[in-house]
Amino acid sequence: MAAGCEGIAPPTLGERTVGEEGEPVKPFTPEKAKEIIMSLQQPAIFCNMVFDWPSRHWTAKHLSKVLEGKQIRFRMGLRGTGTVPQYETECSYVDATLEEFLTWNCDQSSISGPFKDYEHSKFWAYADYKYFVTLFEDKTDVFQQEVVWSDFGFPGRNGQESTLWIGSFGAHTPCHLDSYGCNLVFQRTEKFVETQRLHCGPLDVDRCQEAWIRKRWHLFPPEDTPFLYPTRIPYEESSVFSKINVVNPDLKCFPQFQKARRHMVTLSPGQVLFVPRHWWHYVESLDPVTVSINSWIELEEDHLARVEEAITRMLVCTLKTAEDPHHPRTWLNPTEVEETSHEVNSCYLNSAVCAFFDHCEKAKAVELQVLSANGAEPRVQEEHMEVEQAQGPSLTSRAEKQEAVSLFGPDLIPVTPASEERGGALEGDSEESVSSNGGHFAELPCARRQQTSKGASALTEPLAPRGPMAHSRVFVSTDDLLDCLVNPQVTRMVAQLLIQGKSCDTF
Repeated sequence: MAAGCEGIAPPTLGERTVGEEGEPVKPFTPEKAKEIIMSLQQPAIFCNMVFDWPSRHWTAKHLSKVLEGKQIRFRMGLRGTGTVPQYETECSYVDATLEEFLTWNCDQSSISGPFKDYEHSKFWAYADYKYFVTLFEDKTDVFQQEVVWSDFGFPGRNGQESTLWIGSFGAHTPCHLDSYGCNLVFQRTEKFVETQRLHCGPLDVDRCQEAWIRKRWHLFPPEDTPFLYPTRIPYEESSVFSKINVVNPDLKCFPQFQKARRHMVTLSPGQVLFVPRHWWHYVESLDPVTVSINSWIELEEDHLARVEEAITRMLVCTLKTAEDPHHPRTWLNPTEVEETSHEVNSCYLNSAVCAFFDHCEKAKAVELQVLSANGAEPRVQEEHMEVEQAQGPSLTSRAEKQEAVSLFGPDLIPVTPASEERGGALEGDSEESVSSNGGHFAELPCARRQQTSKGASALTEPLAPRGPMAHSRVFVSTDDLLDCLVNPQVTRMVAQLLIQGKSCDTF
């Protein structure tokens, strides 16, 4: 848990640095903020960096007026205390306006409209992953002027490269890691109006209370991936899911999770959370209405990652389509709307490999120009590309990383391991966790689940010996095979071998 972050009060003007003319000053220049983002290897919170963003005033009520009448898709999840993650493929979906969402969220007894079949005390709603460009398609000034990621050293980046997340209490994303880039998440600063539960309309300000909006983040480092039991089913490009409900884990079925190092922080209004590349995260809304904005920052390593994702896509779609060609929605995330034919996926893979080599050629040309300008001799061209080159050059030196770490203070707060320091059950979180009846391994005993979820990771626990009768009961499903074939460690090796094999034809 980050020191001073759990339950931290929202920053006030008095806490900001003030310049000579009395104007508040941001603690980091854009150049310094980008240097920190590109060098830090652990999550951290930026404070006092967005106090002048127009979007700091965004509330669900304000957005309902801006998007008046616009239909938005909400993911509906069931509240509960189960141990199985509730993936998007297992949720229901509702198309509604933000005003209809606010009315339902007030928990009125005689609710009507698109949410009428969902009792507020039993369900949560999440309008997640909504791209600004689609959401505000006829109001371009909203995403061009009200979100200013250039303050973090990325000129020209604004709402056009951002997504909006609006959820009710208990709304969450299953634990996963993102294959591409790193993540900046802005928690808006305004207070929301918490409506009273009995005789209050959703916008009846006079009879409502104000409170701060908060989201809790559970984060796990990339090196703990084997302990998170990664899976690519349901399949979604760039998302590697965990089989574990990290707020209520089944440690009998997934004992290695006890070795995972949980970092936990409650993100408060006005703060910007930096999530480094390949950090696992589970995010949950702690208040009646939460509004946040994020942007994924591209990294040098993404060029190889896109080849890995193309390999994963081809394997998953080929095997799952062959298994059940008439019901792809049972394994394909709702966000995946493209075709899944082998021909399409083959083109996807070839495009990713070509893009990787194009990037390498451009990078080499730039390097030669720099060497020529400095009067240095160019290096001899190797016949084959090294694996280290395929992974991309280091973003920063060790000295630069150390300098970024030394900047921790009141305006840059590190997210450190939680008090538990390891995975396992969390006390007091049952109300905010989610249950799901069933799962891809529901028909298998726990001992078998543990075995099949290992994938390519060398988990150290030995398998229990089985007699002849036990072997006849073993069933290997398509998902079991995929857990091994598209384990992140395996696809990384396959992508590197593929790049090396083709490099002789290119260089």
